[in-house]
Amino acid sequence: MAPPPAGTFQQENAEADITIWKEALFAADLLLLHASPVYYGLGITRGDGSAVVLVPGFLGTDAYLTQLHSWLGRIGYRPYFSGIGLNAECPNLLIQQRLNDNIARALCDTGKKIHLVGHSLGGIIARSVAAQRPDDVASVITLASPFRGTVVHRTILHAAESVRQSILKEHGPGVLPTCYTGRCTCDFLASLHRKLPSTVLETAIYTRNDGIADWRYCMTGDCKNDFEVRGTHIGLAFNASAYAIIAKRLAMAHPIN
Repeated sequence: MAPPPAGTFQQENAEADITIWKEALFAADLLLLHASPVYYGLGITRGDGSAVVLVPGFLGTDAYLTQLHSWLGRIGYRPYFSGIGLNAECPNLLIQQRLNDNIARALCDTGKKIHLVGHSLGGIIARSVAAQRPDDVASVITLASPFRGTVVHRTILHAAESVRQSILKEHGPGVLPTCYTGRCTCDFLASLHRKLPSTVLETAIYTRNDGIADWRYCMTGDCKNDFEVRGTHIGLAFNASAYAIIAKRLAMAHPIN
């Protein structure tokens, strides 16, 4: 399947022709991270104390982003977890009922624009929030996030359908009948389709060895904003090369008081 042209989005979820077993190699990313000078803040630009809000991926919680959270604190930023709990709920509700509360706290604590960093589905959510609140966001960084079309391994599609059925059972099919589909009509998907303003620095980090999502859908289409690293989909949350890019891009987007 060919990727969509830059600036366009695929509406429907689709199966990607990829091999998921390679994701078992994510442990190597974690080991290499702890062996890298980047993890200890060596040779990278220090932060300015601005807030960075982290958003976990599908079926993940804030807990697995602890490494990234601690590292951001060491290099001079104020990291915040998303507070969304398990990422297995209507994204619109996660944003409105949980994530926005932590964003408000970060804005209040620092008094300046925030940065958003999201992994996988978390990056899709982060981009949607950035489009909804461009005046509050200095930058958005996605890690292996197929925000240009949900083209993923069939295992993930099956899991997403299970989550969708759970959402419909909890909230009622009359309320969210198209949740977790490309036909969703809520603010989450509508915002995702908007072009981010130039005031929000966007960064997409991806790997061609992605065993979960089709990497071609994880890019903005602008070579200045797209960065390829070696690693796995899961492992981008623990990837030293990704961390170095994150530090550089955050420094480029330091908010002005």
